[in-house]
Amino acid sequence: MSGFQSPRGLRDLLEPLASAHGWATDRAWAAADAAGYARIELPIAEESALFERAVGGTSDIVSKELYRLEPRGDDAITLALRPEATAGAVRAYIQHGMRSQPQPVRLATVAQLFRYDRPQKGRYRQFTQFDIEAIGDGGPGIDLEVIELGAAYLRELGLTDVQVHLNSVGCATCRPAYVETLRAHFTPAAQELSEVDQSRLATNPLRLLDSKEPAAVKRAASAPVITDHLCADCAAHHAAVTAGLATIGVTVLAAPRLVRGLDYYTRTAWEYLLPGEQGQQGALGGGGRYDGLVELLGGTPTPAIGFAIGIDRVVLALEARGLLPAVAGGPAIVVAGIEPDSVADRVAIAGQLRAAGASARADVSTRKIGKQLEGAVRDGALAVIIVEPDGRLTLRDLVKANQAEPAERGGVIAAALRLVQNEG
Repeated sequence: MSGFQSPRGLRDLLEPLASAHGWATDRAWAAADAAGYARIELPIAEESALFERAVGGTSDIVSKELYRLEPRGDDAITLALRPEATAGAVRAYIQHGMRSQPQPVRLATVAQLFRYDRPQKGRYRQFTQFDIEAIGDGGPGIDLEVIELGAAYLRELGLTDVQVHLNSVGCATCRPAYVETLRAHFTPAAQELSEVDQSRLATNPLRLLDSKEPAAVKRAASAPVITDHLCADCAAHHAAVTAGLATIGVTVLAAPRLVRGLDYYTRTAWEYLLPGEQGQQGALGGGGRYDGLVELLGGTPTPAIGFAIGIDRVVLALEARGLLPAVAGGPAIVVAGIEPDSVADRVAIAGQLRAAGASARADVSTRKIGKQLEGAVRDGALAVIIVEPDGRLTLRDLVKANQAEPAERGGVIAAALRLVQNEG
């Protein structure tokens, strides 16, 4: 056994999870394509200042979890492995002048992300997210489109009972007054709060609503809810989104304590959750409207909304429910040979079969033909083509357990392809 192992928080994906990740990723791209979202591939690293500006220098993501890369040579810019995709997508929107395109600009990516986080089931230091961004539309209609897209993707994978937990976080007009109301509610219990939550009380009381510390959780249970403090415009927007989701059949639960703690988030915020799941395992992803982020990163004020769904979490949920897709089997056809010097011929025939649309592999060993046939059976092949010493081919049907007489190549290859097609 090697002395090397995968680093803590990073992992090897083996079957059947490797195939499930690929399948869920393929479905994510297909869902985005079908909805008219343009694919975008973002750099795996960005200027660390981008995340510090977008996510906030005092946030856990930046202060504790960001993987910074040491500058080298003449490059004085500090890079960081991306911890999330939205900041990069907004940077690309500004950099490439997408504001001149018809709005909203719809973008989609499936990205590998990195955070120095405490590893646990469903939470890794390298993880994958399906990310959707719609930039340039402030109306409730695009909220419905984006929320439904994520819910439909999860349902299509088999997670048919997914729920949308929905809230509004208000805007710059109404949120400040609510924040002060929330601060007043928590202040009498300040001494009971943890050191981290006391800091949040002073700097960002909204974060107390998603604290996991017992004292904060207890106090939050009786906290005022933000939906009672929305301005008229935010209340109307929230009502339109709620009514619209009901109309299109998306299961919605009001989540008055679901918040986004950063100032650029406005109005709609939601999470995709599975009922009956505990803690992080039930949370598959979430999203929000971030109408202030484009301006924060140097662009013209532009409304925007998006979501991120964790592929790793999705696959774990599918596994727990027995819904993982079947792993692709072995080759449909194995090409074996009686003579050791027929190996190159076997490889060529297998390539010809693959070019015709069949899955095939050559047995490139010099084992006796009986051992080659045993290997084909073990791999679940439907048929074996045997290269005879005289160059003719023999087709053995492993399903019906019969074997044809040796024949010319073209006829045998055609017969093998028909057999695979009929069995499929």
